[in-house]
Amino acid sequence: MFNSLNSKGLPLSDSDIISAQLYSNADQRREEFKEEWKKLISLTTKLESRKIVDIDSVLQQYMYINRAVDKEYVSEKDDGSLSVDVTTPGLRRYYTDLNRELMKNSMLMATSLNKIADNWDTVKDFPIVKLLLKFNENAKLYLSSYMYRFNTEELSEKKVQVICENLLRLFALLEISNTVYSSNKFKTFLFEKNIDLVDSQYPDDKISEDFDSHINKNWERDTVINEISSYEGNILVFLNDYLYSKAKNKDFNFKENVNIEHIMPASGRNISSIRDDANLGNDEFKSLVNSIGNKILLEADINKSIGNNWFRTKKQTYINQKSGYKDSDFALAESLTSYPSDLWTKEDIEKATKKAGNRIADFIFSK
Repeated sequence: MFNSLNSKGLPLSDSDIISAQLYSNADQRREEFKEEWKKLISLTTKLESRKIVDIDSVLQQYMYINRAVDKEYVSEKDDGSLSVDVTTPGLRRYYTDLNRELMKNSMLMATSLNKIADNWDTVKDFPIVKLLLKFNENAKLYLSSYMYRFNTEELSEKKVQVICENLLRLFALLEISNTVYSSNKFKTFLFEKNIDLVDSQYPDDKISEDFDSHINKNWERDTVINEISSYEGNILVFLNDYLYSKAKNKDFNFKENVNIEHIMPASGRNISSIRDDANLGNDEFKSLVNSIGNKILLEADINKSIGNNWFRTKKQTYINQKSGYKDSDFALAESLTSYPSDLWTKEDIEKATKKAGNRIADFIFSK
């Protein structure tokens, strides 16, 4: 069948080739393998619709796990330190050429891949996991390695909290950094750390110590705060809301319909009057409106209801008026209903940006 498809010019994916070889190697257990693979495809298709993982990313994560277990990419230098090779083979080459032994046990590989998919199905709605996955696709590789330590039924939000927060610290730095993921500060460190993440005997507190050491060695707190003060993206808005909620012992969660709300509107028919109320010129407005201190998370329906209104309208608490921050489940939005001023000015944005910078820096440097 595969030869026939190829002769008609239809390309086969890596997972097609790998599953065909696994089926061929299954011998007397081919029917059992077919059922296990069918289960895997069904689950990964469901997870793919949620943008969690697909079959190829599960295969990639299993490759990362096995390479870390076997310490394939590290060697010892003359001075005793480790040399880390971050070059990663393609899926097809890894499974059908470099690691043929892995392919010989078809059922073991199929059940292992299903375990990875089951792990993701279990944790996909944990708020801390959803937050981490907002940052960078590569974070999935290392969370998956850590989760593989456990039986799926053992996984809980508390169980994955430590690794998720450590990865968040590093990927928050990547978000504000001019350095790319492939640099020594990120990919090389994470490749080396992945060997510990797959090791069930390596304790969580030691993982945190390793992240602490790496971060404090490579970044300065004041520099990070300066970067956050000029940050105009949206990803750190999620982290800021999470950290505020955690500090206030409030629940934190978000759905797909969450919006980034500009407290001082970025546009709209009232924008000139709003700027005048805040004593802001056009240039000052442009430099401040996208600051992290002017942004919060807000449910889409509430955001639509309040539109680009004045701050005093958004923060209103009168029941007979339309929806506003008072109706939000996000702790930062709800806190603004008791803000002492009905105006949101340049000074308020700068003050909120400073608080956000310190809050995130405290988290990154584990203060």
